[in-house]
Parts: sequence; C-alpha cells; structure tokens
Amino acid sequence: MSPTDTPPGATPDPTGARASSLLTAAGVSKSFGDVEVLRSVDVSVARGEVLAVIGASGSGKTTLLRCLNGLEVPDSGRVSIGHTSVDFATRPPARELRALRDRSAMVFQHYHLFPHRTVLENIVEGPVVVQRRPRAEVNAEALALLDRVGLADRAGAYPHELSGGQQQRVGILRALALRPDVLLFDEPTSALDPELVGDVLGLMRDLAAEGWTMVVVTHELQFAREVAHRVAFVDGGRVLEEGPPDQVLRHPQHDRTRQFVRRLLHPL
Repeated sequence: MSPTDTPPGATPDPTGARASSLLTAAGVSKSFGDVEVLRSVDVSVARGEVLAVIGASGSGKTTLLRCLNGLEVPDSGRVSIGHTSVDFATRPPARELRALRDRSAMVFQHYHLFPHRTVLENIVEGPVVVQRRPRAEVNAEALALLDRVGLADRAGAYPHELSGGQQQRVGILRALALRPDVLLFDEPTSALDPELVGDVLGLMRDLAAEGWTMVVVTHELQFAREVAHRVAFVDGGRVLEEGPPDQVLRHPQHDRTRQFVRRLLHPL
C-alpha cells in the first residue's frame, strides 16, 4: 500500500544516512519563544521498523513527531523520508513541506475526525481531495479497511455515534488509506478508557507484523517491549538513550531512563 514514487519537490538526501533507513532526522532543533523544546535531535528508522518514543510530558516527544512530517517546522536540521529530504537551515518552500508530508500519515491522540462527515467520508477525504485518486477506488478500499477491523456496519455513522476506541481505529484507517511510507502515532491510546485500549493496540500490533514503518509516541511500555524494534527515551529535548526494548526498558543505562521506567511500571 505504500507509495514508491518520489513526490514533486523531493531533493537528494546528502546526509549519508545508512541505505536501509527510510526516515532520518539529523540535528533537528525547535524552540517556542525562549523555550528550547528540541536540541539537535538525531533519529533514524529503517523500512519495516517500529520505533517507540517514550519520555515524560513536556520532554519534546510530540514536537519531535510533528517535526518528522513538517506539521511543526524545525528551526534547523534535516528530515528525510525515502528520497524526499528537507533542509530546515532556511525556511523551506511550501512544496517541499508538502512533499515530506505526502510520505507519512499521522494518527492523533484525540482522533481529529471531521464531526460533520461520516466514517466512510472521513477515510476517503484525504485520498480523494489531496491525492486525487478515483472516489470509487478509494471507497472500495475504505470499506475493505473497515471490514478488516469489524466496523463495516459503521461506515455511515458519524464520529459522535462511535466509542473512543472505534474513533481511534477509524483514525488509523484514515492514515492507512493515504498509503504512506511511515505511520506516525501520537499517544494513540492516552485519551481512551482502559477497556478500549486493547482493540487499538491490537490493530497496531497487526500493522507492525505486516511490516509497516511506524514511529509511536507512547506511555504503553508493555506495547513498546512487545512490538517495537527500538525504543528512544527523550528527556529535555534530547534523545538520552536509545536501543532494543530489553536494553532500554529492562536494563537502562542512564539514571533518568531508570527513574522514568520505574515510575511508569510502579506508579504511586
């Protein structure tokens, strides 16, 4: 389902990143006023890899995720997805940001479904309006996706008629319908009641097993341990520790990582 052609506006990637990396971020920094949120962050994700990004609230996780597809424009650094590369040393033109965004799709914490559109319309909007794909083709694909997660009978429903877990699964299907190279998840279960979390994580596990490239900002450490290939701990706007889940979550090397993991696994 992933696109293979380079979108208009793509530029060669001069960073020398390893050939297997699908997504790379090099020296990404971002400030809001006097607050430095990201400090020269480097990230790379191979094709088919799942990277879990963990850290305390305010550490810069969500800002990093949004910088990876240009929803937030970094102050400096370079972000590349496939052959599409954007240098933020100077403010890039809009066409370069669009080319970068075309390579990925975001799943938001609070769903962000259009309230006045049906489930089916929410899924087909992007592929039809933005990608200009034939509506009949996109409708058929959207219905197949809904059937896959047991929501085919809800195609004509509106978001307010769905549970939070159903809305988030629709949000994931909306992202899949765009056929992105990379799926970006921003705390996809944090707004859900505990009994609704399982269905969303189950779908994400299936996507990981199918080989989707995913960057997941999450507090679900068990999910990160079971599904992620690597875990990155972000603290104070930097990637403080990164490695396989067993290393970072079971045998962290940094005191701050140990404190964070202990607090989540053994809350007061």
